[in-house]
Amino acid sequence: MINEKYKYSELTSKIIACAMEVHKVLGNGFQEVIYQRALAREMFLNHVDYKREFEMLIFYKDEQIGTRRVDFLVDEVVSVELKAVVLLEDVHLAQALNYLEAYNIEIGLLINFGAKSLQFKRLVNPRFRQKIS
Repeated sequence: MINEKYKYSELTSKIIACAMEVHKVLGNGFQEVIYQRALAREMFLNHVDYKREFEMLIFYKDEQIGTRRVDFLVDEVVSVELKAVVLLEDVHLAQALNYLEAYNIEIGLLINFGAKSLQFKRLVNPRFRQKIS
């Protein structure tokens, strides 16, 4: 699954492998929070550095207007949004992309545990702005 042409490919592949293990063990049919807890455990067992339900600031034109919790922020560079729905829809993809833009995170994963087979999409923020140190 590692494709070096994608940024953070090795990391996103590790996250997807953890999600596949969770889906293999639990199957579909549970609430999102159950998958979130199981994925946290699996990433811990696989030495993936993450923050769960990490509160991120939301900005509008450089002014903070609120906060939102990302399901997982992995290695400070990859946002992971989880779903537990029968079918991923465009609205789920749009939501995950909006979060990437709002958080100014370059790469994200949208993972759905609700289907018979695990579904995942790798996302790239088209409006990502490099942070100046």
